Amino acid sequence: MNLNPKFPLFLPGVKNSNNDNVSIIGANLREDITTVAYYISGNGGIETKIQKNYPTKEYTSFTDILKQFVQEEQLENVKRLGISVPGPVLNGKSNPARLGWSFDVEEYKSAFGFEDVCMLNDQEASAYGIALLEDSDLDAIYSSGHLEKGNVAILAPGNGLGEAGYFFDGKYLRPFATEGGHSEFSPRTNVEVEFYQFLNNIYGIVSWENVLSKTGLFNIYRFLRDVKRHPEPEWLSDKLNNGDGNFTEEIFRAAVEDDVMICKIALDTFLEFLAREANNLTLKLKATGGLLIAGDIPQVIRQYIDKDKFYEKFKISDKMEDMLKNIPIYLINTDSTSINGAALYTAYYKD
Repeated sequence: MNLNPKFPLFLPGVKNSNNDNVSIIGANLREDITTVAYYISGNGGIETKIQKNYPTKEYTSFTDILKQFVQEEQLENVKRLGISVPGPVLNGKSNPARLGWSFDVEEYKSAFGFEDVCMLNDQEASAYGIALLEDSDLDAIYSSGHLEKGNVAILAPGNGLGEAGYFFDGKYLRPFATEGGHSEFSPRTNVEVEFYQFLNNIYGIVSWENVLSKTGLFNIYRFLRDVKRHPEPEWLSDKLNNGDGNFTEEIFRAAVEDDVMICKIALDTFLEFLAREANNLTLKLKATGGLLIAGDIPQVIRQYIDKDKFYEKFKISDKMEDMLKNIPIYLINTDSTSINGAALYTAYYKD
């Protein structure tokens, strides 16, 4: 995987030959699945040699997963480790609430003998990984044909709501993380005020993550069912109560294949909120270079998304519609950006 010229990342180590042919383990930590991979760096990119998934909840720590991966693959003298975690990283440490684990880069250096360990917030890692995508992995919602120069916003609803960006320094894009998904949700219509009150009774402070995530989609669905009294088919109730399959996939399938109205309204509502928060993030970052939408949920429901409708909702603004209407919007059609980005950063972040 080599860098896509559409994303001129600031990676000072790319020109340093000492960063070529370096062995790297990359890891992407999620509350359901932890993915670990073995890479070799070279030519300003990385090559995946091995990749495996582990059920996160069956392990007591990331150290246990890492030990198993190294032993299973009989890896020796791996030079570097890159970790992507779903939470803030401060001074090489992180305590992601959704995992319940603590991470410290110094512990991994000591325990495994790595020469270097890098840890990134998962959306910052994803920003690096997006730069490795092929053009075919970018599905345009609105495009002038190419990414413009300027800051870029990244919005990724999945288990949580990831928000990140690229700062454009005039030559390079420099990825950075945010915790914007935890900013407070605000309603616009009378029905949304009801929805807010419904969530307020559950959470107290209502964040955008309570609306735009897998839990958020469920919150929308149960508000429609329990408060607005939209009928739920008995067969769907049985399937959801039995925990059969993935909730997002079941709602999508019921909406598309079975024309179940409550599911269609839930997805329409989710997408309207997604367009609105995309608008918010784009304005806050002044992301004239583009908006990238990643995350598990958009991938699952991609066929349901009405691109023209999303674009129309996205550009609504009191004073900034002239800026918003010209911003390219892309869906990311892969889920491997975080782990690849952590490995890429680890390979080339320093000269």
